[in-house]
Amino acid sequence: MRTRPGRSRLRFRSALIVTTAGVLAAACTAGGGGASGPAAAPGADQAVTVQVWSNFSDRELGIVKEALDKYHGKHTNITIDNQGSQDDDKITQSIRSGNPPDVAISFTTDNIGQFASSGAWQDLKPYIERDKYDLDDIPKAVLDYTEFNGNRVALPMLADVYGLYYNKDLLTAAGLSAPPKTTAELLDYAKKLTVKNPDGSIQVAGFLPQMGFYAFKPQIVGTMFNAQWVDKDGKSSLGKDQGWKDMFTWQKELVDFYGWDNLQKFTAGLGQEYSADNGFHAGKVAMAIDGEYRTAFLADQTPGLNYGTATLPTSKPENHGGGYTTGTIIGIPKGAKNPGAAWDLIKYLTSDTDALVGLANGLHNVPSTKTSLSSPDLKLGDNFKPFLDAFANKNLTSNPASTIGDQYLKIVSDFGVSWQTGTVPDLGKGLADLDKQIDDAKALGK
Repeated sequence: MRTRPGRSRLRFRSALIVTTAGVLAAACTAGGGGASGPAAAPGADQAVTVQVWSNFSDRELGIVKEALDKYHGKHTNITIDNQGSQDDDKITQSIRSGNPPDVAISFTTDNIGQFASSGAWQDLKPYIERDKYDLDDIPKAVLDYTEFNGNRVALPMLADVYGLYYNKDLLTAAGLSAPPKTTAELLDYAKKLTVKNPDGSIQVAGFLPQMGFYAFKPQIVGTMFNAQWVDKDGKSSLGKDQGWKDMFTWQKELVDFYGWDNLQKFTAGLGQEYSADNGFHAGKVAMAIDGEYRTAFLADQTPGLNYGTATLPTSKPENHGGGYTTGTIIGIPKGAKNPGAAWDLIKYLTSDTDALVGLANGLHNVPSTKTSLSSPDLKLGDNFKPFLDAFANKNLTSNPASTIGDQYLKIVSDFGVSWQTGTVPDLGKGLADLDKQIDDAKALGK
């Protein structure tokens, strides 16, 4: 779902985008549920204009328009005002000013805790219960990132799933016949696939373990080690969970294999993540973690690359088959003028198989219901299949929603940067310190 840097859901932001008091003060008009129940959809003879805001633009906005036009064809009384290039900040500002769109589409799942706890997005539960919306058709990990503390303020509209990309020619040259399934194998493959120049510098990297580079992010890599973010009481558990210790130890072994200075010099010479000279595209990186959307980049920018895809390697074989997921979310902002019509459109975009398949084919993303995964109309190619399989797997995971948004992810990522450079003397103490930082930040964010 990322077709350029501006689409990145995994970028870190230091400031919270939702100011709770400000949003609630401005969001005191129409709501989803209440004493009178959820708003009704407009009658067939009632002309309504529904304003939809998203951060889609250019070709992608056109793909969304196709889906909206099909909805309009079934509901000719409902005109849709489809506005792109509207990010979460703009949506939040519109709520604060009392003039929000009817439907908000966000690429930033990490903001769901703020949307829910502040009341910025309306509770969809009354609509879901009234219309018997089938939540069971959505994987649990996806349900988790579209609600907060039982407050469902969003539904998924397409998903990103992360897996392993590998250069088939480089694997064959190294005598490797299949992609790695375990993290131990990934470490071994990375060393075997690495080619160094006579001076010891890196010519080809088997796999890049540099925190924050491309898609090497704690929430994705942590999935490979079944690392748990919180304990049963909702407290940060990095210092107590063995998965995090295993992940950082594994990372450091590979960093030390390359040498930190060597690794820095090598990655400094690679192309940007979304450019045609991305390290994997250029054949300078043999294996890489990335989302399903990379298949579209490769088809467009490097059609001759002989590559394959697989689900993420895991530290334990019993956890294999899943992966990390995030995605586009859609909801009704507080103060929406036409909440009943907005819900009817949201229901269509998130549960109608034809609509989801059309969007998935056009945007090269994973459709977000179990039913749509098996549609014969999906035309996404063989290298897309592992992402569909991972999305349907019981081991699919995501990171938890929080009132502090992605601040806790930045805290862990910053630690990972220090750890990989060798400036953290005690891993256990460092992870325990992270727990205090995160829990303190959550306490302030309440």
